[in-house]
Amino acid sequence: MVMQIFKVGGAVRDKLLKQPIKDTDWVVVGADAATMLARGYQPVGLDFPVFLHPQSKEEYALARTERKSGKGYGGFTFYTSPEVTLEQDLIRRDLTINAIAEDEAGNIYDPYHGQQDIKNKLLRHISPAFVEDPLRVLRVARFAARYKKLGFQIAPETLVLMKQLSTSGELKELTAERIWKEVSRALMEDNPEVFIVILEQCQALSVLLPELTNIELVNYLLQEASKTHQPLAVRWAIVLLPLALLNQVTAIKNINKRFKVPCDCADLALLLGQYLLICQHSLDCSATQLLNVMRRVDIFRRPQRFALLLTIVKLLAVVNKKAFNIKGDYLSIRFLEQVATSLQHIKVQTYLAQGLSGRQLGEALDKARLQAIKQLIEQNKAND
Repeated sequence: MVMQIFKVGGAVRDKLLKQPIKDTDWVVVGADAATMLARGYQPVGLDFPVFLHPQSKEEYALARTERKSGKGYGGFTFYTSPEVTLEQDLIRRDLTINAIAEDEAGNIYDPYHGQQDIKNKLLRHISPAFVEDPLRVLRVARFAARYKKLGFQIAPETLVLMKQLSTSGELKELTAERIWKEVSRALMEDNPEVFIVILEQCQALSVLLPELTNIELVNYLLQEASKTHQPLAVRWAIVLLPLALLNQVTAIKNINKRFKVPCDCADLALLLGQYLLICQHSLDCSATQLLNVMRRVDIFRRPQRFALLLTIVKLLAVVNKKAFNIKGDYLSIRFLEQVATSLQHIKVQTYLAQGLSGRQLGEALDKARLQAIKQLIEQNKAND
């Protein structure tokens, strides 16, 4: 049997869509592990044979079939053999647009009509085996978020299967790492709100984030975050913002823990839960209260994190005005920015040069910082 190499998946799909190609995946037909090793490829796969190209170091996977043998994303048994055909390998994939291959001469192989679905702007499953992998609910929702700008929609029959998967209990078998990987990638797409909308439509959101409320607000905020090119930490905090409005700090902690959210994202979401209401009403706080907040958010060592917190509060004010005709809290935000700037101008080195240390140093810094905040409070009252 002659060994053949095909480019598959996203690289072929995005080439046809005239979109930037991020990664290139290869599948090898008519070969086994011995063949690959003899040609200098290095084995790296644990679940099934994957090899690194001796020069490019790109991954080449042997053509394979799979059979459902357990629950969740990892509940599959794989079979590789030189007899496995390209069509057999492609049919195990999720969407028709991801099941297009290209050989080394540039010829396109499209046994499941992915090009027609590209033309019709449809995200459509390949076979009923779609329901065997719960991760596909998140993947398809992510693709919907990515290609919304191109006019793509999920085929109604595929949405039905996504709902079937969501209500089957299989989503609960997904690992935190796999869920977070899909969520984090989806939130960084151009239309992250579509990801949330689709998960709600197929009833996956009530399984993954049953605590979440006020989806409409979240979606408006995600749109604004995308328009202003906000980082992942801001977008994740926005997803949990309805809980912050209800001061449900424990719920935010539990969700961060459940999905093993990275520290930068988890910390910002938690800060939002703890201090959103204070940020919105900073003009009503005393100097002592404001200084305590600034200490807790670590404004002196991590000013950028506080800046991101205020960014979310600003986005909320924008959305409240644009979408709900609610007056924003811009004066409170501006006042907090002034407080932060003023405190950052008070340098520890100034007091160290005076020979202060330990308790005396701390008391002198607190006195100066409180005085700076009190001055700003008085200035603000005078301006009113």
